[in-house]
Order: sequence, then C-alpha cells, then structure tokens
Amino acid sequence: MTFIDFKKLLLDAEITLPKFSKLIKVSEKNIQAYKKKGEVPNTIAVIVTCFAQMHKEDMDFRSYIDDLGLIAKVKKGAGFAKKHKKSEK
Repeated sequence: MTFIDFKKLLLDAEITLPKFSKLIKVSEKNIQAYKKKGEVPNTIAVIVTCFAQMHKEDMDFRSYIDDLGLIAKVKKGAGFAKKHKKSEK
C-alpha cells in the first residue's frame, strides 16, 4: 500500500496519524519514515484498512484496540549507555 493510500484510509477512518500511532503504540516518527519509502508495511496497511471499514460500519475500533492493552516498545540503544570501567587487577 502506498503512503498516499494509507493517508486516505486514515481520513476514511477519521483518525489523524498522531492518534493512529498512539492507538497502535507505534512511534509516529516510525510511521512518518514510511513516507520516504513511499509505502507502508503490510501490517500497517491491514490495520488502517480494518479501521476504515469498521468506522464505515459505525464500529468503535478505538475501544477494541484499547481493550487489547497494547504496550509501546521502548528502543534500548547503546548510544546513551553508561560506560563501565574495567576492573583493575
């Protein structure tokens, strides 16, 4: 799915990109990165398509997703890790 098609489906679902990313617990920055690539991954395409269809059928997809209790993944990079001193013998 192209990023443009993704944005159109967000409009159909009446949800903004920031709210979409917060709802599915994915960084908005990560989703915005797909704009440069021109397309979104299959999983994101499936999710937004389902949201748009559920909205069309007057289903409250937000409550279903909230009930899942999703947890955002935290990236643990080495860039800010503390340097450990080697013990002297």
